[in-house]
Amino acid sequence: MGMDRRDFLKKTGVSACAMAFANPLSFISMTGGDGKPFTFAYISDSHINQVSGSTFTETFDNGLKKAVADLDFADIEPDFVFYGGDLAQFGKKEELDHGMGMLSKTRHKIRAIMGEHDFYLDMGEYWRSLFGPDHYSFEHKGVKFIAINSILTYEKWINQWKTPQERMKNMAQLDNPNGSPFMVGSEQLKWMKVELEKVSPSTPVVVFSHSPLYKYYKPWNFWTDDAEEAQKILSRFKNVTVIHGHTHQVLVNQIGPIRFFGVMSTAWPWPYPDSRRVPKLTIPMNRANPFKSTDGCGWGWVNVAGGLPSKHYELWENKPVNIGPDMKPREASRTDLARQRY
Repeated sequence: MGMDRRDFLKKTGVSACAMAFANPLSFISMTGGDGKPFTFAYISDSHINQVSGSTFTETFDNGLKKAVADLDFADIEPDFVFYGGDLAQFGKKEELDHGMGMLSKTRHKIRAIMGEHDFYLDMGEYWRSLFGPDHYSFEHKGVKFIAINSILTYEKWINQWKTPQERMKNMAQLDNPNGSPFMVGSEQLKWMKVELEKVSPSTPVVVFSHSPLYKYYKPWNFWTDDAEEAQKILSRFKNVTVIHGHTHQVLVNQIGPIRFFGVMSTAWPWPYPDSRRVPKLTIPMNRANPFKSTDGCGWGWVNVAGGLPSKHYELWENKPVNIGPDMKPREASRTDLARQRY
């Protein structure tokens, strides 16, 4: 790779302790579904925004460029990179092309799902021409992967707007009473059920969605109306991991056998909702620093072994956060997580 571990640590400022976590062979004592542990990386929520013509919001461009560069300089070698949605800000062809151009600079294989910002201008038509279908599955080293479009909504809401631009604008705002809750939809739920009926309950399952597959905070549309139906399909498996974007936060939760990991943004962090109005999360999160515009932004990776993933959040303006496979509900206190901060 042209750079040894010591040089990499000097350039990135990441501690040796944190980077030891990046090597799945040294961190994982279990075996994967087929006896082969592996690592995959993710990037999400870049919100590439066209200002006019060939001018794009520079800070958002730089976030995606940094994530791609970090991946290619890291001393981990992921089997693939997953993009978690919201590549564009307003779903325009120019934004998606510009973002795709930056993503294509990585040497790694890219898989992706779309977010609402990619979707509601043309209902995902151009995104599909770049990345393929809305939902699909694949198997990798004994793990079953499911990728779904979780940002669908009701036809009545879709059809009320006079123009695609108006529809996109009203779905793109965070705190907007004119928005509409997301859903997976009956067609995809049926597909997911059929797809997983062929899979043994002991097989590790990883699901990629853009919105969280649980009901987190409705005023900001951190919400999926039919989340419980998706959870029911997944509940027969012993080890299930759902990785979602959309919330721009370090976020971990567990419902039954399903562990949920939120994906950070490369563009900006969202604050956390009022803790009195959200579900009791498995692990309470520390807050982003309001005086650092990109605190809470970054990328990360997941180590998969025996269906019990270890999650690493690579925070650009904060110390890395590791969530291990043996962490039990409420085990990480607010004080523990606060120690991760500078």
